[in-house]
Amino acid sequence: MHDTTSPQRARRRGQSRGRELAPLALSGLRALLGDERADPALRRRDRLIEHLHVLQDAHGHLAMAELRALASYMALPMAAIYETATFYAHFDVVHDDQAPPPALTVRVCDSLSCRLAGAEALHERLASGADPEAVRVLRAPCMGRCDSAPVAQVGHLHVRYATAEGVEAVVDTGHFHPEAILWQRLADYRAAGGYRLLAACQAGEVDFAALCEAFEHAGLRGLGGAGFPIFRKWQAVRAEPGPRYAVINADEGEPGTFKDRHYLEHEPHRFLEGALVGAWAVEAEALYIYLRDEYPGLHRVLTEAIAELEAGGLVPPGYIVLRRGAGAYICGEESALIESLEGKPGKPRHRPPFVAQRGLFGRPTLVNNVETVYWVPRIWEQGADWFAAQGRHGRHGLRSFSVSGRVARPGVHLAPAGITLAELIEEYCGGMAEGHRLVGYLPGGASGGILPASKADIPLDFDTLQEHGCFIGSAAIIVLSDQDDLKAVATNLLGFFADESCGQCTPCRVGTEKMLTLLERDEWDVEQLERLARVMADASICGLGQAAPNPVTSLLRDFRGELEARHLIAKG
Repeated sequence: MHDTTSPQRARRRGQSRGRELAPLALSGLRALLGDERADPALRRRDRLIEHLHVLQDAHGHLAMAELRALASYMALPMAAIYETATFYAHFDVVHDDQAPPPALTVRVCDSLSCRLAGAEALHERLASGADPEAVRVLRAPCMGRCDSAPVAQVGHLHVRYATAEGVEAVVDTGHFHPEAILWQRLADYRAAGGYRLLAACQAGEVDFAALCEAFEHAGLRGLGGAGFPIFRKWQAVRAEPGPRYAVINADEGEPGTFKDRHYLEHEPHRFLEGALVGAWAVEAEALYIYLRDEYPGLHRVLTEAIAELEAGGLVPPGYIVLRRGAGAYICGEESALIESLEGKPGKPRHRPPFVAQRGLFGRPTLVNNVETVYWVPRIWEQGADWFAAQGRHGRHGLRSFSVSGRVARPGVHLAPAGITLAELIEEYCGGMAEGHRLVGYLPGGASGGILPASKADIPLDFDTLQEHGCFIGSAAIIVLSDQDDLKAVATNLLGFFADESCGQCTPCRVGTEKMLTLLERDEWDVEQLERLARVMADASICGLGQAAPNPVTSLLRDFRGELEARHLIAKG
């Protein structure tokens, strides 16, 4: 019979299993994060990712000793800490027998727009010229700066139109802070009439019904991709029993998308007013903003803008909670975003229930996109009739198109909904880039499919592209030319989806890897690709796996001649 009371076998209640916790690690943790014994809120599970960011920023990696200390600090199982830390790309977990990474990391954007602009050669040159003991050079997914491709990130500083010489010069300076952003301050926004709508709502001068009626008439829909009418979402959440929460999805990770960054950099208070009006509309207990980690400069902007609101008495301290993502495209899906806000791996939830019924902390939650709420005060100011009167080809409203690729003037172009690609390129983008001829385009980022030049006259809006096997999503337009290799385009897009799959469901986890393997062959097996695409679309849990085959199915449908000419598929 074993002696269960011996000192060797006894274990005090609450002591972690595994390696013994080093007291120095826990005291160091408290110096960085605060003393959880004095402030129990620091131990809440939803603070986990924020704590991991503090440790990563302080040391450049996450040592296992610190993770064990964090488990004790938060009274969480080590497995939960480790699972969360290793899920996100921006956390570097270093095991006890491993050396930490170099002090400086250079990331080279590997998204399609940057690849078209020479990112592959840039990465190779930087990797071959860097001292591996001092600098590591990594490929990274879209950084939301597709209009200035190729892009590299040195520490927290983004280098636009990057060259090897330019990146190396930045490395030599030793200054890697986020770029400075000039933005409209609270005083200037209020002088121009800002926050009048919010004040009118709070004073009872504008009621909920009038607000919904205005946005129904304007036709404002969710501009993050799904296109759900904003007033219906507000009504659905408000109809649920309280308490309720409001969440802003500022995690635009779709390759080719950068419109939200544009609006946040220029008019953060217009966005904040719209977000606060939405929170007021559903009587939210708090407003959470989930900002992608690739926008460190915007984190500072929003932190300062929120502080201005609190100091000016426009919101109670702590009502707006700003949280950082950690490098996971899947967190753009609203239920995965909720999981991440709760301090967990960002894996989509099975639905129903929907987040409007059971979202953040198990309560009804309104999730809106940045650009969607940006339009709220502007439409109220200028009138629903004004917004609805915009548009072309029978469509209504305005759309912010993120345009990149082979055009003379890439960028965010505010244009009438329903404009065609041909019109958009000629009227807003300065035509095609010199020496390039239009061959095709992605109307909705990596997941929206690919259309040929022969379909450049289709109105670009919700509900106009589905019959062509595509969708507009967040209106990220990537333009392809006769100088682009369609096989390289397809493998780049599927490589992105394979890397970003959360791994929760087999059709997406295995399907994206299998499809990438099939695309890398010298000749494509059309039947196998189409069969795999059907399985992924039908059986994947969320939109990532369902939409990942779209670029491939689009090429097989509309580019057969080009694929045959390049001997990727057999003629017939």
